[in-house]
Amino acid sequence: MNIFSGEKVLIRIFIDENAKYGQKPLYKALIDLLIVEGFAGATVLRGIAGFGAHSVYHTDKLLRLSSELPIIVEVVASKEKLDRAMPKIDEMMCGGLISMEAVNVVRYCNKDDKQCVLNEP
Repeated sequence: MNIFSGEKVLIRIFIDENAKYGQKPLYKALIDLLIVEGFAGATVLRGIAGFGAHSVYHTDKLLRLSSELPIIVEVVASKEKLDRAMPKIDEMMCGGLISMEAVNVVRYCNKDDKQCVLNEP
């Protein structure tokens, strides 16, 4: 059975695309941190519209180009691994939202993995 299966935690980090950490886009800095910390993977999603704490609507519509579109960084890992990384993630944040929820990983492998086994719930 795949060791990365069963009960894990999904963390979503909501930021805007202009957010920076030093000279680097925050989403890139977060991905770099997750790689260094040995996470199994992460996904960065760019939204087409959204608003946050200030209720300012940002959209990618042609008439109102926005450079502050929503970015979501999603990561699935063990609670222990996330707990170890959270102080570093929190230090990098300059606003935004972080959510966590329990998930059941039923499959995680690359397309060439002949040993990939589906984890039945």
